[in-house]
Amino acid sequence: MDADACPVVIKEILYRAADRTRTRVTLVANQSLKIPTSPYIRVLRVGSGFDVADHEIVKQVKEGDLVITSDIPLAAEVIGKGAFALNPRGELYSTENITSRLYVRDLMASFRATGIETQGPLPMTQKDRQVFANTLHKLLP
Repeated sequence: MDADACPVVIKEILYRAADRTRTRVTLVANQSLKIPTSPYIRVLRVGSGFDVADHEIVKQVKEGDLVITSDIPLAAEVIGKGAFALNPRGELYSTENITSRLYVRDLMASFRATGIETQGPLPMTQKDRQVFANTLHKLLP
């Protein structure tokens, strides 16, 4: 999991799912994280710097792994390695939709670079949390 920007409520859903399904969860972050005591949950702390955590995730991800991230370029890389990528709102990125997500991301970045103000993401809702939990439930053993 790309833990640096992941909402706390999503981490809590993952912690419960890890214990319930006995699935190993690794949180990759460049800062200290408080996690519950569990044989299934661990933190991999990486150095600070631009995309250091992302590079470590790509380095370690294996085919069939699930990565939780809202970082679209990271999602594209893990999909390219045969892994799954799920964002904190429950959207499963795929080979079918990642190209359009990258295009929109790059378009918005170019707008911002020229001074055009764009909206950031909407606040996470209860529905978003539920969609995430349901999608996660379908993906875990």
